[in-house]
Order: sequence, then C-alpha cells, then structure tokens
Amino acid sequence: MNRFREIEFHEKFDMIVAIANGGIIPAAIINQRLNKEFRLLKINLRDAEQKPRYDAPQLISPVDFDCTGKTILLVEDRIKTGATVNFAITLLKDAKLVKTFAVNGNADYSLYNETCFKFPWIV
Repeated sequence: MNRFREIEFHEKFDMIVAIANGGIIPAAIINQRLNKEFRLLKINLRDAEQKPRYDAPQLISPVDFDCTGKTILLVEDRIKTGATVNFAITLLKDAKLVKTFAVNGNADYSLYNETCFKFPWIV
C-alpha cells in the first residue's frame, strides 16, 4: 500500500475513471487521496482466470457520464495487451487528456510491471 501513497501524479485530474471490474479497487484507493469525481466504464474482455472471453473488449453498459474537456486518470488493475485500456481511451475521446494507471503493467503510471503478479485483494 505504500506504493499507492508514494506515487506522484504530474497532472491535476478532474475525474477518475475505473475500468470495471478490475480497476474499481485501485481507483477507490487512489481516490481516497485525490478525492475527484469517480466514474466506471463497464468493459469486459477476460474471464476470472484471465482467459479472453471475446475477440475484442466489449462495452457491457453504456457510458453514463460526460468527459468532455476533462483531464482523466483511467485506472485498470493490470494491463497485458493494452486492448481494454485502448478501447476505453476511444470511449473517452472527448476528454481533454487521458492518462493511464495500472497496478501492474505498462501505463503512464504503474506500481509494478511484472509478468507474474498476484493482487493482494484476490483470494
């Protein structure tokens, strides 16, 4: 949890957008510190065992918020191929700026970038 406390963001975000379901917990932890508008993008690609469920990420429910002109921190638990995050970025095309955060993976901000990583909240 120290890594969450110590990460320094270089932008002033208007909104935190979590990719549900995986991004909800890390986004909530970040938002305890930043206290910004918090929204969800319900996107799915993989099952609970991290095997692809679809050929491409799917929007599970419509985007129900306006991101026009906002600076957004897009939060995901892990980024493997980037497919889900890139799809999410296209959905946020009206934002002024979108920066990505991943607990594990290649993102603008990440806590780890390891091939084998176990999330502490998955039991």
